[in-house]
Amino acid sequence: MSSTVDNSKSREVQQGATAVSDQTKPLENAIEVKNFNAYYGDFQALFDINLKMPVKRVTGFIGPSGCGKSTLLKWINRMNDVVDSASATGNITIGSTDVLAKTTDVVALRRDVGIVFQKPNPFPKSIYDNVAFGPRLHFKISKSDLGDLVEWSLRKAALWDEVKDRLKKSALGLSGGQQQRLCIARAIAVGPKILLMDEPCSALDPASTTRVEDLIFELREQYSIVMVTHNMQQASRCTDITAFFYQGKIVEYGPTLDLFTRPKEKQTEDYVSGKFG
Repeated sequence: MSSTVDNSKSREVQQGATAVSDQTKPLENAIEVKNFNAYYGDFQALFDINLKMPVKRVTGFIGPSGCGKSTLLKWINRMNDVVDSASATGNITIGSTDVLAKTTDVVALRRDVGIVFQKPNPFPKSIYDNVAFGPRLHFKISKSDLGDLVEWSLRKAALWDEVKDRLKKSALGLSGGQQQRLCIARAIAVGPKILLMDEPCSALDPASTTRVEDLIFELREQYSIVMVTHNMQQASRCTDITAFFYQGKIVEYGPTLDLFTRPKEKQTEDYVSGKFG
């Protein structure tokens, strides 16, 4: 119990330092969204979104259900391509890549931009094969190098010590929290620059949630992370920058500490204080 408290305090101290740092030096952008509108058929889900998400920080999307958070997340790596009624206008750029361009290599895009979903979704394969699946698909890699990569990924996902003796057993035998960390290991095994997380802890128990939150805090040292969450405490603990969405629009965006303690908009204050949502 004490280590969990210590970890939370450590995160809060470091996030406070990050917030001060963010105000004193400009940050490179991992993702930039300009004049973005999203539709499902005739229904407009997002309106004129303008947003910059910095490198090696955790950007949080908060807001009530149906406000467009997950829609934007899924457009960042073109997951909405599989939805026939989905369309979008405007721009999303990642480095020099125009995400929405018809010429964009979507396979390469998804290699650079991994995603972890709300519910753990391991493949019905062994633990080893879950992590090895992406590298086998994308790279020419020797068996020994693949083994090293699987171990590295599982270590980064804080799962190696728990599964190292049962790598050939089914991933479906893991607990929910272990399965979610396995999905994170699977996502980072192909070497992404960005990790998208759509409510990664909503299906987990409190202990597993704490482990995933600790993992997110560690992964931000290497990856740019964008996380959708309905949990205000989680947003305040885990994110550096927060965007508050309401009815398809961004009401307020800025350092998490400011948004939760000194919101500029009354609507933001009401939401983060639990008056509606």
